[in-house]
Amino acid sequence: MIARLLLQNTIFTVALGALLFASAGTLLWPSAWLFLIISALLGPFCGWWLYRLDPALLAERLRPVIQRDQPPADKAFITALIAAMLAWLIAMGLDRRTLASDMPVALQALGLVLFLLCTLFTMSVFRENSFAAPVVKLQAERAQRVISTGPYAHVRHPMYSGLILFFAGVPLLLGSWWGLAMAPLFVALLAMRIGIEERTLREGLPGYSDYAAQVRYRLLPGVW
Repeated sequence: MIARLLLQNTIFTVALGALLFASAGTLLWPSAWLFLIISALLGPFCGWWLYRLDPALLAERLRPVIQRDQPPADKAFITALIAAMLAWLIAMGLDRRTLASDMPVALQALGLVLFLLCTLFTMSVFRENSFAAPVVKLQAERAQRVISTGPYAHVRHPMYSGLILFFAGVPLLLGSWWGLAMAPLFVALLAMRIGIEERTLREGLPGYSDYAAQVRYRLLPGVW
């Protein structure tokens, strides 16, 4: 399992770097190198941590993002998300190529902090929820139950709350106003995914409707 984690993380990091640098037309992009190095280190570290904590969840997280028992609406969402992320990365590379953005170093440092906070927040979600699969599905074979503790006591979808930090932090770190301008697109996509997930959980997971009535907010406390 660890070997598979390392392979997937290596392929992902190399592909990420190739897309960013190819669209930027240069390797002289220090913040992109910092982002890639941190990603290359965090992936194996977080995977090793999860392997020690919850190997069943790690195995689930390593599965493909398109699966047979996944609702068709979620398959469409995954396709749209991948397309949006590719466009996002290319846009940030083109932003670097044209030198269109003049991001203050302080904001780039803030982006790094948000990126790291996203990682810590995601780890707290994994610690609390052993059923945090990358796809929408009911996991009857793993005796899935409603999780209402930790971050789930405040919002129903804390994983997506953490992803907002990612989609804001990465463009700040890379110094791209273009990338930051696209962040609302990902918030909208996550809101769509929440609708798909909640419909599946309300229909098939006992107790979820009661949990949803108790925890009002889906994504941001006090907002929505």
